[in-house]
Amino acid sequence: MTIQEGAAIVDAIDGPPARTRRSIRGSGRFGDVVLRVIAALVLLYIFLPIFVIVLFSFNKPAGKFNYTWQGFTLDNWADPFKYPALAQALKMSVEVAALSTLIAVVLGTLLAIALVRQRFRGNKAVETFLVLPLTAPEVVMGASLLTLFLDLGWATGFTTILIAHVAFEISFVAMTVRARVRGFDWTLEDASMDLGASPARTFFRVTLPLIVPGIVAAAMLSFALSLDDFIVTYFVSGSTVTYPLFVNAAVKAAVPPQIDVLATAILVISLVLLAVGTLYRRKRVVV
Repeated sequence: MTIQEGAAIVDAIDGPPARTRRSIRGSGRFGDVVLRVIAALVLLYIFLPIFVIVLFSFNKPAGKFNYTWQGFTLDNWADPFKYPALAQALKMSVEVAALSTLIAVVLGTLLAIALVRQRFRGNKAVETFLVLPLTAPEVVMGASLLTLFLDLGWATGFTTILIAHVAFEISFVAMTVRARVRGFDWTLEDASMDLGASPARTFFRVTLPLIVPGIVAAAMLSFALSLDDFIVTYFVSGSTVTYPLFVNAAVKAAVPPQIDVLATAILVISLVLLAVGTLYRRKRVVV
């Protein structure tokens, strides 16, 4: 082996020359900057409408429409329920969201556990049908549910809205909880029952506490989807008015700042609940 060949081997082992390493490091930094700029622009695009809602909740509009910034005021927050129809619509949305979430969480959780634990004929078909509400257009789903209710002779209103919301929430709950259940160690249940615990006690003392984070996440998602839904609710609401329906109708007549006030309040409450849940999980992990 010549001296030149030995030097070439040493250089290959040591890595690229210093100039090459500096160029690679420089290009990596440039890529990081570009990636951060793109991420910042995407976040700005996502959160800009939310910022506008919060900002215009403090606006003092000159007319019926809260579209142009006129000046800062706290009067809107001093009387957020100034319009009884708006307050009633929000109350209706919260009631529907709470009841539909409760029903969907119970049914969706049991369905998720059954799909993961049990092997039965038609298991794959059930999983396929479970995805359909997630992929089907809401217009199609709303029209289909309206046709079903009319064929059954049911009057549209609170009950039909509740049934419709449960129908599309179950899929979200089942998919979310199933992702949590798939990582569950089923030997813990076997150990519990070997120690004399009944199946019911094992479920409530072992299985349920371990999948609670998935259930809570599914419940928060379902509540938000129900509170926000407009298209499906529009088809099956009848004379019942929810918060999204009221806002849609208000655009044609008047848009009071209280709409932004209530929307901001819902946002703040959601962030507080999310923060509390995150701190609780971190505390459990530390303990």
